[in-house]
Amino acid sequence: MELLSAASLSFPYKRSTAVKCATLHDQKVNLNHTNVYDKSSSFNHVRFSLPLPKTFPTIISEGRRMLSLSRGEKIVCQSTVRPVWLDTTLPEPLRPYFMLARLNRDIGWWLQVWPSYWSIVLATKPGVLPDLRLMILLGWISLLMHTSGCTINDLHDIEFDKQVSRSKKRPLASGELTPVQGWSFWVFQLLLTTPIFLVHNKLCIGLAAAHHLLAFLYPFLKRVTYLPQAFLGVAVNWSALVGWAAVRGNFSDIGTILPIFIGGVFWTLVYDTIYAHQDKVDDAKVGVKSTALLFGDSTLYWNLGFSAISICCLLLGGYNGGLGWPYFASMVAAAGQLLWQVLTVDLSNPSECNRKFVSNKWFGAIIFTGMLLGRLAP
Repeated sequence: MELLSAASLSFPYKRSTAVKCATLHDQKVNLNHTNVYDKSSSFNHVRFSLPLPKTFPTIISEGRRMLSLSRGEKIVCQSTVRPVWLDTTLPEPLRPYFMLARLNRDIGWWLQVWPSYWSIVLATKPGVLPDLRLMILLGWISLLMHTSGCTINDLHDIEFDKQVSRSKKRPLASGELTPVQGWSFWVFQLLLTTPIFLVHNKLCIGLAAAHHLLAFLYPFLKRVTYLPQAFLGVAVNWSALVGWAAVRGNFSDIGTILPIFIGGVFWTLVYDTIYAHQDKVDDAKVGVKSTALLFGDSTLYWNLGFSAISICCLLLGGYNGGLGWPYFASMVAAAGQLLWQVLTVDLSNPSECNRKFVSNKWFGAIIFTGMLLGRLAP
C-alpha cells in the first residue's frame, strides 16, 4: 500500500489540506482506490468511504495538530506517488516514463520556459509582438530540456533517492524501471530535441548543446558542494540565453540579457533553497549537500538577499532593454510575490515548502506580462 498525502476529512474544509494518511494494517480493508475517483473534483481527489477498524490509530495529521477518526467517516485522498489521471488515461507501460519525466507536474516546465520567454520579448523590437512560432518551438524545447534533465538527475541519484522518503517511490529508485531503460529514455529525449534546434542559428545550437551538458553535470554538484542550487540556477536560466540567441543571433546587447540571466539565477537560488528544505533531514543522513543545509536557520536572511539581487538585476535588464512603464509597475507585484514566499514559508513544513515553490510559476508570469506590455507600450 502506497503512502497517501494531501488527505483530509471531506468536511468541514473548503479545500483539501496538507496532511498524511498512513497505511491501514487491516488486510480486510480495501484501499485500492485508484479506480474510484471524482472527475468533477478540481483537485483530482479520490473519494471513498471505508469502515474503519475498532483499533483504528490516529494516523492523519495536519502540521502539529492530530485528527482523530471514528468508524465510517469519509476520507478524501490524493496520491502523490502517481496521480489518478495517469492511471486512468495512459497505457500501463508508459506510466513510469511519464513519472520519470515529471510530466505529472507542470512546475518544472514553467520554471524552465519563463526565462526563455522573457528573453524573446526583450530581444523583439519595440512595439512588435514576439514571434509566436518561436515561442511555441522554445516551449517544446523547454519541455524536452526539463524532462531530460529530470531523467538524468534520477539516473545519477538512484541510490540517494532510495534513502529519501519523498523520492524513494520514483520509477528508477523503486525498480519499476531499470537503469538501462532510463538511459535509453534519456537518449530518446535528446534525439527528439535535436531536429527542433537545427532550425535555429549556430549560436542557438551551440548554447543548446551546452544546456544539455549543464543538465548532465548538475546532479554531481550535490555530492561536492553545498551550493548546487547556484549551478542549477545557471542550468535552468540558460534558456534565457537560448531565447535571446534565437531572436538576435548574437550578444551585442549584453547589457540587457546578462542582468536578466543573473536575476534568474538568483531567483532560482530563492525557490530551490525553499524546495531543498523539504528533504533536509534525509539529505543530511545520506550525504546530499544543499543550500538548505548550508544556510539552516539563516535561510530567511540569505533568501532576502538573493531576492533583492534578483529584483535589481531584472529591473536593470528591463531598463537597459528600453521597456516601458508597465514593466516597472509589474516588478512591484513580482517583488511582493517573492517577498511573500520568503517571509511566510514555514521551512519546517515540507508541504508548505512545496506550495511556495510551485507558486513561482506566477512570479514568472508576472515578469513576462510586464515585459510584454512594456515592450508594446509607447
